[in-house]
Amino acid sequence: MESISCFAAALSAFAVGAVTGKFLIPFLRKIKFGQTIKEIGPTWHKNKQGTPNMGGFIFIIGSVVGILLGYLIYRAGTDSAVADPIGGVKLFAGLGMALGCGFIGFLDDYIKDVKKQNLGLRAKQKLILQLVVAVAYLAAIYLAGDTSTVVILPFIGQLDLGIFYYILAILFILFISNAVNLTDGIDGLAGSVTFIVCLAVLVMSGILQISGMGIYAAALAGGLLGFLIYNFYPAKVFMGDTGSMFLGGSVLAFGFGLNLPVLILAFGIIYVVEALSVILQVISFKTTGKRIFKMSPIHHHFEMCGWSEKKIVGVFSLVTVLGCAVSVIAVLNI
Repeated sequence: MESISCFAAALSAFAVGAVTGKFLIPFLRKIKFGQTIKEIGPTWHKNKQGTPNMGGFIFIIGSVVGILLGYLIYRAGTDSAVADPIGGVKLFAGLGMALGCGFIGFLDDYIKDVKKQNLGLRAKQKLILQLVVAVAYLAAIYLAGDTSTVVILPFIGQLDLGIFYYILAILFILFISNAVNLTDGIDGLAGSVTFIVCLAVLVMSGILQISGMGIYAAALAGGLLGFLIYNFYPAKVFMGDTGSMFLGGSVLAFGFGLNLPVLILAFGIIYVVEALSVILQVISFKTTGKRIFKMSPIHHHFEMCGWSEKKIVGVFSLVTVLGCAVSVIAVLNI
């Protein structure tokens, strides 16, 4: 029944996403919700000015439909007496976290595209909203009965962090949600990387027998595939912060839902590298006046080195495959 629910989740999410794109993209173009290209970006990105933004709604809508359908099918074929209530809470709390992050991204896009304020939400405003989402998610799974403060470190062992678990978890949620957001900078990159992550999570959820995360991963994979039809180079639509923030929340939901948030550092290696490239660039410039990279996040550095967008997406996707392989091996050895 789990395989059927995952298949239904993926197929329905893909279909809904693909159809949504057919109507959403012309609508976004009509109301002039177009991408505003920052002056500090690569000069050749100027020809993308006006490309419809907020296309993340394509896979958000598809994923939500897929998750609901997949979960209904799963519950219909599962004895309620043996159903995992915490697993269900983690599924929908994770989806809630992703939608909360997506709403923050939507506010950011709205301010940039409608209000024509290129910087969007202020950093402090975004941080406060993300903090609220992080605390709400952790509170939801805690109240559902997941009170463990033990972190599983694959190949190493377990570490009980006590009260510090929640502090570190909040900081980790803030870091990863922003890291995924930074990965969305060229056509097809964030979508392709996260699609591969979804496939890995689907495999890991099967190994660990955590059905809820398998349904979520399958639905998001289907939704992203429906979106990538329109987002591969040259992109007809961008996901915007609406989409990238939703993906950040989803990646976090995967990690915590599998009870292995530390594995995000492996299967989400590209997100981590993108974020670290920005942090190192800022530290270097403020302390020495010199830049480590030609431009950050690091995908722009490779653009400045002459790599095509297709090449960057291909190489970064391959690195993600390797990170996901390490994650699957880690799960097999727990």
